Amino acid sequence: MQWGDTGLDDDQIAFVFRTLPDAVLVADDSWGLLDTRVLHVVAGDDSYTVKASGQDNTHFPRELEAHRTVTDALRTAGDAGALVSADEGHRVLVLERVPGHLALGTADEHAPDVHRQAGAVLRRLHDQGIRHDPTFLLHEQAKALRALDAPHRISAAVVARTRAALEMLPTDHPDELLVPTHGDFHPRNWIVDDGRLRVIDFGRFGWRPASFDLTRLAVLHWQHDPALEAAFFDGYGDDPRTPDAWRWLQLREAVGTATWAYAVGDEGFEAQGHDMLRRALAAF
Repeated sequence: MQWGDTGLDDDQIAFVFRTLPDAVLVADDSWGLLDTRVLHVVAGDDSYTVKASGQDNTHFPRELEAHRTVTDALRTAGDAGALVSADEGHRVLVLERVPGHLALGTADEHAPDVHRQAGAVLRRLHDQGIRHDPTFLLHEQAKALRALDAPHRISAAVVARTRAALEMLPTDHPDELLVPTHGDFHPRNWIVDDGRLRVIDFGRFGWRPASFDLTRLAVLHWQHDPALEAAFFDGYGDDPRTPDAWRWLQLREAVGTATWAYAVGDEGFEAQGHDMLRRALAAF
């Protein structure tokens, strides 16, 4: 594999070599759904992850903000790789490479001890601060309603039910507590090395209710294996969900999943979104 085949432009490649003069490509780890390029690079005896994207990519600024503001505790505990260097203008990050393999698709994905570690890691992230935003739910409601107006494959009947439910969402919560959230916290972004869990990819970082980071796990794992849920909260310490707020959150996340997956052509993720939507509407 040559640098010209990576999808990085000349300025992005030049930044990588300014940061790592003896950089050698090892592999392309990109998912291929967005324009984010994820490269495994070695320089000397060390390994790095290079992430590059286009100017309209919303994941780049969020990941950069996360590394600059809230991941210190995770790096100190050995839970995440450090930001080595960044070029904001050309949208490139050079990160310490987290050793190990993705939990997704392996026995680690379903291991109670891995979920217990995940709970502890997520709690360290959530404990990095608190914000109050009385407009948060209003913005979230508007975002979900806009998503229903965009192209998707949700049936007209389900759209009508979903829209009616969303329009009943109570949005006057001045004491809504927001914490730093990962945004896509589940085994696709967990790396396991000899049983030790670490987390990667803060491209969906944001300040949200703590329960936001539980939505993927609840759908993908906990509803099938309650023992994993119990192990996770053993590591996390408590359950931040409340029944009413949780059903609204699940509904908004279902809409976002189904519409976003359709937009990027991920049919498997889109099907998951439709299943999430069916389950979420059952709570109304």
